[in-house]
Amino acid sequence: MNRHIQDAVSKVPEVTLLFWIIKIGATTLGETGGDAVTMSMNLGYLIGTGIFAVIFLIAVMAQIKASRFHPFLYWLTIIATTTVGTTLADFADRSLGIGYLGGSTLLLALLMASLAIWYKTLGSVAIDTVHSPKAEMFYWITIMFSQTLGTALGDWAADSAGLGYRGAAVVFGALLAIVAAAYFWTKISRTALFWAAFILTRPLGAVVGDFLDKPTNAGGLAWSRYTASAALLSFIVICLLTFRQAPAKRMH
Repeated sequence: MNRHIQDAVSKVPEVTLLFWIIKIGATTLGETGGDAVTMSMNLGYLIGTGIFAVIFLIAVMAQIKASRFHPFLYWLTIIATTTVGTTLADFADRSLGIGYLGGSTLLLALLMASLAIWYKTLGSVAIDTVHSPKAEMFYWITIMFSQTLGTALGDWAADSAGLGYRGAAVVFGALLAIVAAAYFWTKISRTALFWAAFILTRPLGAVVGDFLDKPTNAGGLAWSRYTASAALLSFIVICLLTFRQAPAKRMH
């Protein structure tokens, strides 16, 4: 298969430094945007989850029906997964009363189950194999679980574990650095490292988002959730307009 055809059938971006920069921005936006709807608009976690779930489903269907990679559509879908992940995790942790640790444990089990079923069904969970509707469905379900887990894990680290927003950001940032070092200096599975990094960017984004919009007496910067969300969305759009993202290359 020549490269032109490879690019035509690949609808996810190549994993580069730009990918991770935008991913962290998108996960942070998911936190501030989700909280803006559920808290600042006073709609609550259940209604907020319903709104973002509809957006998520529409975005995923559009992504799957697309014939090629569209950067704006892809990142819209990522943002949809991270906003619904934020509100869903908050609903489970707070409204259902299972707590951050209980929510994190449940979501980790769902994430591992999603990856296991995906692998058993298609034989690989590598990003370069996401080129069929079935693979894309597994990909987006897994991402949604990872985004929801990240919210619960970030809240647990910042609040229950007593690390605070800055401390939790340092911890998750350090864990990401370890994954990056493993990528460059070990032979650990690149697929495993990708998913480890993908999962860790979400709690990092969650605590950074909380740091931006929480009151100063709670350790935050006291930005408006709307201001923080607008700034993050503008940053993502500027990145997409300034830098070209190539589709992921199929290796198999």
